[in-house]
Amino acid sequence: MDQHTKSILSIFEDISSIPRCSKHEEQIAKWLKEWAVSHGLSFKYDSMNNVLITVPASPGYEKSPTVVIQGHMDMVCEKVGSYVHDFERDPIKLIYDGKWLRADGTTLGADNGIGLAMALKLAKDPDVNHPPLELLFTVDEETSMQGANALTPDFISGKILINLDSEEEGVFIVGCAGGITSHITMNVTRVLIPASYGICKLIAEGMCGGHSGVNIHEKRANSIKVIATAIDKLMAYDILLVSIDGGSAHNAIPRYSQAIVAYSVNNFAEMKSTITQLESELRAEFGEKEPELSIKIEKMDSTEKLQSISPEISKKLVNLLLALPHGVSGMAADMPGLVETSSNLASVHTGNVNVTIITSQRSSDKEKLVHLTNRINEIARSTGAIVHNNEGYPSWKPNMRSPLLQKCREVYTSLYHEKPRVKSIHAGLECAIMGSIFKELDMISFGPTIKNPHSPDECLYIPSVSKVWNFLVSLLGAIK
Repeated sequence: MDQHTKSILSIFEDISSIPRCSKHEEQIAKWLKEWAVSHGLSFKYDSMNNVLITVPASPGYEKSPTVVIQGHMDMVCEKVGSYVHDFERDPIKLIYDGKWLRADGTTLGADNGIGLAMALKLAKDPDVNHPPLELLFTVDEETSMQGANALTPDFISGKILINLDSEEEGVFIVGCAGGITSHITMNVTRVLIPASYGICKLIAEGMCGGHSGVNIHEKRANSIKVIATAIDKLMAYDILLVSIDGGSAHNAIPRYSQAIVAYSVNNFAEMKSTITQLESELRAEFGEKEPELSIKIEKMDSTEKLQSISPEISKKLVNLLLALPHGVSGMAADMPGLVETSSNLASVHTGNVNVTIITSQRSSDKEKLVHLTNRINEIARSTGAIVHNNEGYPSWKPNMRSPLLQKCREVYTSLYHEKPRVKSIHAGLECAIMGSIFKELDMISFGPTIKNPHSPDECLYIPSVSKVWNFLVSLLGAIK
């Protein structure tokens, strides 16, 4: 590991010690401001707590165009079901595993903490020649891109933007999908559970999960679909559904779900056999994609006087979860292998008077995005549920004539004697929103290799950090 990589990872370790789940970026924003002051740099921030740190040009680069280096402060906070971790207080525990860096039981947060670390390294390394820099760090990228949406046209001055939020070294991203998130609410009525009934918990776990833009085409299991299927099977035994919960982020494929169920004690043995059989069937269906898929049914000692959701509404709820689309609904016609349109059944949570469901739709085609969202709305409303769709975010249309793209190609090929790949992605990037706010921006996105983002299996390929750093430094040196 070279000294530059060590320095970047040291900054990333500092960042990883600070809680920074989406919508809770107060501490990391405060740290960034203090970091700027300690390094003699000016900064500003807006009402959303987006932070901009200004870095003067290196000698000889004073007349060069200002370059914006951009990343987001927040991270997806996912953990292994049984792992004890408080994301509001505890630091991420990093594990160096050969050439890979991962976290102990949680998401790593290299998405996008490693991008922040590289940007800060640029600002403090006196040996890097660069134009004037604006380090733009946004909030709430992972849930709604609310930080980017709140930016005003006068917040930055640069016309060149490098986004460090991509996850495959050697690949330049020049376009991305747009998205809409749907919030579904089903009101419930509660009924008394017969005194003779027992209480048990259903647990669907061990699934890979992953990024709903990056991994959606891999046909991984969705734990909400799995738990809904299990409940549906058990309804033959006159169970009563108390609650169903699963998923945590709109852009993560759910990997853990659970349900609380009341049952006639005479039926438990048959119910357990049914669940065992279902687990066997699903493991056969998903095969090597989900080797750890597990469904458990466990008796509970409950002293609470629980009430169940009425059988009629329970049936509607389960049918809704089974009917809502999840996965790829269309591939791009002009770019082989690229997902055009998809949906992610992201979360379900039970309250006392209602159940809330979140689905996330993506598409590079606005009409198809709207069509898929309307289809989801119709399915939900047919059960009596209420649906609210957010404003969403636009797609980023590729500009293959971009001067920045041309410069990146030239620098990368000269440095590594191989051509980089250029592509659009199905995930969402803040570039799409920034392009709609800052009309003259020339943008590109790249970054080191990160596997399994948005899941506890997230890991960073350490050698790729050095390659991206050397390229970034060479690129900035070439912008005069």
